[in-house]
Amino acid sequence: MSTTSPRTDRRVLRTRQLIRDAFIDLLQEIELEKITVNRIAERATINRVTFYLHYRDVPDMIEKMADDMINEIHAVLNDIRSQPHPTDMDWSILVKILEHIAENSKFYKVLLASQRIPVFTDRLMKLIIDIITSRSENRDDSSPSSAVIVPKDIAIWYGSSAFIGTIVCWLRNDMPYTPLFLAKQLSLLFRLHQNTNQLVDPE
Repeated sequence: MSTTSPRTDRRVLRTRQLIRDAFIDLLQEIELEKITVNRIAERATINRVTFYLHYRDVPDMIEKMADDMINEIHAVLNDIRSQPHPTDMDWSILVKILEHIAENSKFYKVLLASQRIPVFTDRLMKLIIDIITSRSENRDDSSPSSAVIVPKDIAIWYGSSAFIGTIVCWLRNDMPYTPLFLAKQLSLLFRLHQNTNQLVDPE
């Protein structure tokens, strides 16, 4: 996973990838608190000096990895928005995000479904909340008279938590469904939820 400018030296990209891969491998073997720069450098077959050329310490590396994760998803979303005539933006977003997660399943399985390092879950949750908020604001708020009235913020919290929870379970079960199939099911669930709940801004 990398969102660095194309002008960045390929050796830099390769070294950062080695460091990240080493970190993910170590997380599968030992607790986060026991992971040191020495262990990462040894697993990545680099020296400590090289590590410090890229990151101040392990916490700094984790923060930058979380930044990279969000930047990659934003790149996926920007690619969708750049399409001249997207037929179903919500559907396209679901499929592309799930495809991205599947392509980087080892990364997400360790950091979201296994170790659940808060910074990664929190950053992804914020991104999903932003997406749902943006999409809901662009929709017509009209709904059937029989709909249940739910404050918008509660509905958004519910939808984003359900989405993250579904991804976590999907990863923990070794992705038994394709991204396309899972996106279809989530789309159906979201539409069902929208059709039975009227969103209102809390007073």
